[in-house]
Formats: sequence, structure tokens, C-alpha cells
Amino acid sequence: MEELIARVASAANIAPDQAQRAIGLIFAFLKKEGPTAEVVEMLQALPGAEEAAAAGEADKPASSGLLGGLMSMMGGGGLMSLAGQLTGIGLGTGEMATVGKELFAYAKEKAGDERVSHVANAIPGLGQFI
Repeated sequence: MEELIARVASAANIAPDQAQRAIGLIFAFLKKEGPTAEVVEMLQALPGAEEAAAAGEADKPASSGLLGGLMSMMGGGGLMSLAGQLTGIGLGTGEMATVGKELFAYAKEKAGDERVSHVANAIPGLGQFI
């Protein structure tokens, strides 16, 4: 996981602890929104990903900004909810895109292109990050 954290932090020009939190939030999101069996297989292929997902679930910002708050009130979820959570830890839209692209590039290297693409394509709007 240290390799992924360093890679994401460097590419997005963010602090390593911020990268770690973002990775955890994204993995937790994938577990919640993605096809269960495929997500589990993908995370198992990434050392430390299950632990990062658990930390991400526990680390969701209490206030994920106006957008996240509105989405929660409307019962919304999906990528908008994740964007709100990432905003809550201080990421801007450009940083979010970079984090997503780096995370999925790493996942493809470790878990295989087909597996990662299947997970991404099962979640509306996620394909833009791979």
C-alpha cells in the first residue's frame, strides 16, 4: 500500500496522509457500490487494500461539504457522494481526477485490466477515471 500512497501523493501533489485517506475512501466506495465478488477479487490482488477500505469506511468525513450534505439529504450516493467525501478531506476536482487515475492504473497493474475495467464499468460514471 505504501507504493500506491507514494504514487498517488506524488502524482496529485498532495500529502501522503491525504493520499492514504483518499485511497481508503475510494476503496470503501468500490466495496459499497461495485459488484461484490469482483471488487473483493480486485482488492485481494492489491496488498493492503482491504485494510484501506475498512479505514476509509471508518474515516468518512463527518461533513463532506455542501454538495455531499445535499446528496445525503436527497438520499443520493454514487460518485457525487464520493466527491463530497473527497472534498471533505481537502481535495479539489483536479486532485480527485489524478488520484482516481493513479489508483486505477495501479489496480490494473496488480489485479489485471479486465477485472478492474469490469468493476469500473459496473458503477455509473466511474469509467472516466480508468
